[in-house]
Parts: sequence; structure tokens; C-alpha cells
Amino acid sequence: MEKILEILNEINDSIDYENEDALIDDELIDSVDLTGLISELEDAFDVEIGMEEIIPENFNSVEAMWEMIQRLR
Repeated sequence: MEKILEILNEINDSIDYENEDALIDDELIDSVDLTGLISELEDAFDVEIGMEEIIPENFNSVEAMWEMIQRLR
């Protein structure tokens, strides 16, 4: 999960990602950031994140992103 935190902090280091669980719902990550995040996650973890995976539940928290990546591996 450290790699996810690193990627998120490169996008915007003003958010407490470790404690936030509504990144999408509270609009802390916008669509432009999300597009970059998806690309970075795909590269870092060698996964393909399909359109069906791009839902708030998979991106609202670092833990949710980690679970999605584990599922896609």
C-alpha cells in the first residue's frame, strides 16, 4: 500500500490519504486526478483497470484501491 500512498501524494500531497475513506464521494480526487491515478496504478502494479472497476467504491480509500489491485492481479 506504500506505493499507492506514494502515487497519491505525487498527485496531491495535501490530503491525509491514510485516514480518508471518501476520496471520490467527497470530491477530494477529481476526474483529471483519477485518470492519472489509474494510469499510475496500472503501471506500478502491472494491472489493467477496466471501466467496470472505475467506481467510487474502488477509489474512495487507499485500502479499497489495494483490494482492487489484489483482485486484478
